[in-house]
Amino acid sequence: MVDLKSNIYVKIGVIILLTLLLLIPKVMIEGLIHEREYRQTLAFDEVSLKWGKEQTLAGPIVSIPYYRYIRQKVNRSNSRDTTTNIVRVKEHIHFLPTELEVDGQVFPEKRYRALYEIVVYNSQVNISGVFKNINFKDFDIPMSNILFDKAFISIGISDLRGIEKQISLNWNEEKFSFNPGTVTNDVVKSGINARIPIKISDNSLYNFSFKLDLKGSQKLYFAPVGKVSNIVLNSKWSNPSFNGSFLPDSREITEKGFTANWNVLHLNRNYPQSWKGGSFNIFPSTFGVDLLLPVDNYQKSTRSIKYAILFLVLTFMVFFFVEILKNRFIHPIQYILVGLALIVFYSLLLAFSEHINYNLAFITSAMLTILLISGYVRAILKSSKLTMLISGILFILYTFIFVIIQLQDFALLIGSIGIFMILGLVMYFSRKIDWYNLNSKKIKE
Repeated sequence: MVDLKSNIYVKIGVIILLTLLLLIPKVMIEGLIHEREYRQTLAFDEVSLKWGKEQTLAGPIVSIPYYRYIRQKVNRSNSRDTTTNIVRVKEHIHFLPTELEVDGQVFPEKRYRALYEIVVYNSQVNISGVFKNINFKDFDIPMSNILFDKAFISIGISDLRGIEKQISLNWNEEKFSFNPGTVTNDVVKSGINARIPIKISDNSLYNFSFKLDLKGSQKLYFAPVGKVSNIVLNSKWSNPSFNGSFLPDSREITEKGFTANWNVLHLNRNYPQSWKGGSFNIFPSTFGVDLLLPVDNYQKSTRSIKYAILFLVLTFMVFFFVEILKNRFIHPIQYILVGLALIVFYSLLLAFSEHINYNLAFITSAMLTILLISGYVRAILKSSKLTMLISGILFILYTFIFVIIQLQDFALLIGSIGIFMILGLVMYFSRKIDWYNLNSKKIKE
């Protein structure tokens, strides 16, 4: 039977095996983190379904139907002969505004579902602008085929449940009420529409304006449909993230909130001011703001548990050096118990972070883990100096991980430098060990 006290190389193999086995509970805790994160997503979706989902506003878009005549060959029954029929198809011409002005106020609120915090908002959006020179000559369509009396204007709204009040359109000093849904899916598939008068004159000028009170969750985006689109957003939310195809031309973020302004030209996007049918997709050009929560506990917990293998390896390495340099014997069961304490730290961190500030949860979990391991080491090694040494190393490791989590942009750099320094220290303290004569030493219990 192999004697772990006398055969150091077998002991090394056992330590490596224990390290690999302890990765199993580490993977289980990672699964627990993803499960809790998934529950958070379900809670967010549940609130969003009742309040209003992420909102994207696209429009206004003026659409005018017209008839197109096509030849269609039809085979006669029981005959090879074919006849040609003229079929009338109804399609639409779409026009985008020459000028688009959007002035929006966003009023965020925090809602809670069980343990989870969710951001929703009310918004008041004033939209105005001008349609100039709606020109049909570029389309080579006979004027008699265009149904001017069927013209309508559409506003794309991704979740109609967020509409709080009736919306009235001011169109050249006339008022029109919007109807739910879209007449055609060429440009937008979800939204509202209103019938409007359109003149045949090429020099037509149409001013429009309307106010939209809209509820949503987390995101508010816009499509820059104007030849010149000027969009301004204001809010008391102090932690915005500006995303999408365009960043604001100017923005101001303070503890009291943010103000952002986008100015987008038609030259900046990949679709024209007018087209027929569903030839173009306007949604890849959308942009706007995400109302982020200041802390994502699950993301930080996932990042921290990636360093679990580092904790296990370094702690077991310190124990192994204690055995060699101080001539002490540490049983594999004691390695396992210390390793489990290191893994349970991540479970404590996850649990505490759902109830208190993440940084405080990290500090609390780290201190509890260090006290537990220190007390156990003091009991098995009977040495205050060795206990202080191991406690100090664990304190440095937890501090190291805490700093890395805070510095997202420099995490890789700081982490790489830290690991390099740790490797250097291990090489320094192990330089005088005679690895060929380790078995000649008698390790005491």
